[in-house]
Amino acid sequence: MSKSTEAPLTLDEAPPKALGVLDQGALWANLGVSLLGFSGAIALIDPLGDRPLSFLAAIAAAVVGSVVGTAMVALAAIPGQQTGAPAMVLLRGLFGARLSYVPTVLNIVQMLGWGAFELWVIAQGAQAIAGSFGVEVPYAVWVILGGVITTALTIRPLGAVRLLRRYVTAGVIISMIWFAVELFSRGPSVGMGTWEAFAPSVDYVIALSVSWVPVAADFARFSRSGRAAFAGVVGGYTIAQVACLTLGIAALALVGNDPDKVWDPFVAASLGWLFFGILVLRETDQPFVNVYSTAMSLQNLLPRLDRRVISAGTGVVVTLLAIFVEADTYTAFLGLIGAVFVPMFAVLAVDYFLLGGARRWNTSEDAPSRWLMVVPWVLGFAAWWMLAALPIAEELKWWTGFWTGARELIGFVPQPWMSAAVGAFLVSGLVTLALGVLRRR
Repeated sequence: MSKSTEAPLTLDEAPPKALGVLDQGALWANLGVSLLGFSGAIALIDPLGDRPLSFLAAIAAAVVGSVVGTAMVALAAIPGQQTGAPAMVLLRGLFGARLSYVPTVLNIVQMLGWGAFELWVIAQGAQAIAGSFGVEVPYAVWVILGGVITTALTIRPLGAVRLLRRYVTAGVIISMIWFAVELFSRGPSVGMGTWEAFAPSVDYVIALSVSWVPVAADFARFSRSGRAAFAGVVGGYTIAQVACLTLGIAALALVGNDPDKVWDPFVAASLGWLFFGILVLRETDQPFVNVYSTAMSLQNLLPRLDRRVISAGTGVVVTLLAIFVEADTYTAFLGLIGAVFVPMFAVLAVDYFLLGGARRWNTSEDAPSRWLMVVPWVLGFAAWWMLAALPIAEELKWWTGFWTGARELIGFVPQPWMSAAVGAFLVSGLVTLALGVLRRR
């Protein structure tokens, strides 16, 4: 394996600057198109469960949320390119080596969850295609097949990125255009709807995007320039995610907003089995990135352990989780991701870009702890839940009750126009800025 063209095996080796803007753009465009985006569009259309958005409001929420969330991901990519450090190793400069273990563990949990969700949706999509031909294949078989492909891609991750650019992206673009024509030609009835739940919908899309913040540096560290990393994320992911969510809205409209039937319009389309099959096969890039990022996170804890060994073990764990995953926890899972990583990114962005952190960023194994940086992160996390539309899942009632009680304690009532993502970002960012100014004085 050439060090000049493939990812290093341990943190002791320097990353090659092997990816250009087209490589990054292809990677992020493929990540922006997700089968979970199709089925999850129901949370965009009706985030509160009783006040669905109009078609125009839903598309506007998809655009605004994607632009804001993708900008965060793109900015998070730049320090990775400049330092050459993976995302969780990069956090040593923000929190110190030992404190960076906290977000590292959280990221491992979310990456395992994302990987399991993606294998679940791959299996569901494959079953839908097979079912259209009257073929019944057990769910677990599709999960295991997806898990094997996912794990194989992580062995040569940069090779997988180049594979996406050269062969996969064109097929995805053609498939998306084909389905856009097919679905919208059938005149989906999206109903009147309102703009009342616009802010919660934007928060959902931001959470969908910002879940990739902890991944950005893992691939940006291989970019030839910060500009290539930034442009690849913004140009690839934003357009792709908006297109994906738009198709999801149209497909759901054709089946009465029933997420259990969201695949039906795709499979029933002319040549739907072929083009949907392309999207299902391409979906393996999502768990591939999740598994690879998990391996990079674990290397922050075990820097000299071979990433191939970690990736293989992670692939097995994700596959087993996918067999037993409960998909109805998806929206609540996204809320937790956003609440953790939006404020953390705000702290990182302000400290790195505005407070001169780029000049003193310490990613060594003995980087001193910076406990002060935990304060704005925690305050931003609290701000998210004070402003957010709280989850109503039965297993999360205790969480809803806690934050409802906190609101009542201070007499605060969140308004429909308030955004949890924007509020959390501003709280964490402004507190970090104030602490930086005080430290300088």
